[in-house]
Amino acid sequence: MTSESPLYKNHVLWLSHNFFIKDNRRELLLHAHKYDFDIAFFSEVRDFVEAVQAVENARNDTLFVIDLDALHNMQAAMQDRRKLMMLGELLECLPAGQQYVYLQSARQGGRFLLQQKLVDTNCLAYAEKPIGNDMLVDKLFNLFAQKKRGDLVRLIALGDTPGLVDAELLEHQIEVVRHADAQTLHLRVKDLQPDIVLVTDTEYERTEAVGRVLKKNMEADPVREVTLLQRHADPLLARSALAGGFDAVMLAADAGLLVSQLVNRADKIRINRDLISKDRATGLLNKVGLQKKAQELIRNATRDEWPLVFGVVDIDKFKTINDTYGHYFGDIVIKRLSLTLASHLRDGELLSRFGGEEFVVVFPHATLAEGWRRLDAMRQAFCAIPFEVKPGEVRHFSFSGGVAAFPEYRTENALFLRADAMLYEAKEGGRNRICPATK
Repeated sequence: MTSESPLYKNHVLWLSHNFFIKDNRRELLLHAHKYDFDIAFFSEVRDFVEAVQAVENARNDTLFVIDLDALHNMQAAMQDRRKLMMLGELLECLPAGQQYVYLQSARQGGRFLLQQKLVDTNCLAYAEKPIGNDMLVDKLFNLFAQKKRGDLVRLIALGDTPGLVDAELLEHQIEVVRHADAQTLHLRVKDLQPDIVLVTDTEYERTEAVGRVLKKNMEADPVREVTLLQRHADPLLARSALAGGFDAVMLAADAGLLVSQLVNRADKIRINRDLISKDRATGLLNKVGLQKKAQELIRNATRDEWPLVFGVVDIDKFKTINDTYGHYFGDIVIKRLSLTLASHLRDGELLSRFGGEEFVVVFPHATLAEGWRRLDAMRQAFCAIPFEVKPGEVRHFSFSGGVAAFPEYRTENALFLRADAMLYEAKEGGRNRICPATK
């Protein structure tokens, strides 16, 4: 398959590994491609210098994996004098500006001093062998998620929080919203859908039911954390809050420490939200993630009276693609469509892999005619991509789509059902088109 854009958004450089990995290389790649990353192997001792150069030239979306056993075996090849190089010296040969994922045996894992050496030597993570290919790839995917810390985390603070500077938290992508009334907090939470709710001990003592009201709501976000902020440690109050629905207790005595704790919590929330709300194969929103973000857009559109368009697309004759060229090739077509759609999006627009070969796009501030033109441009771009199905044989594929507009359809579910019905009409009308055809 040929294309100017890279097929996979993320990359792994496997800098050193033992022979058993060679036998599993194809399976590793199959798993990795489904998780939307590729692996480049440096399988021979003589490749180590090339591997070091690859690290120095790597993009930000790259992980570096090193097998300590293989690194041991490289010592003789790497020595430039008559004595054997030690492991620590080899680790120092690696570019210091990056972090590394180390694989080690159970015997190595039992040596604390070795673990100390690893974590002090640019270690992003380490894992113990043997580990299944699927599990290893899943762990690497999680590390990619951890490295992506740019999503905004919203925090609602109930009560006065001296020392907590909103601008400082915003530098860490944490947006602070202040609220003064405990009895209307649940309404503000429903409206803004924050990731963290911070309640001071003073406000909790005034309205101790605030945690239960937030947590018992059937529609409460399971990732959201409700945290008690104490001026002074009070174990009895802390136990009462935890029993009443709070997730954690923090002390406000040291503002710097509090900021560090909130930044760490925000990072974990981003990771958990990615795992819950994103599709593993493409990195796009899944149904859960789309629903949350689309509902927020619709609330804003209702409040500020601006238009919005839902689009639903589905790859044409996808079963035939799978049956003819194999499911692995079908996965590649899905990934390429996801990248094509994403490349046409603007800030604030949504893209979801809704299921299988079906995708949903949301265009805020767009009329039905504008949404149709945008989706049709995506259709034409995808149709233009040449897929090499076998050496010397190229095929082009297409998708059909349907669009629906707010406020004619006012809810996320109504918009989806209407757009999906229009998609069905496009399929019935011959495929490779967008309905309704409003130019």
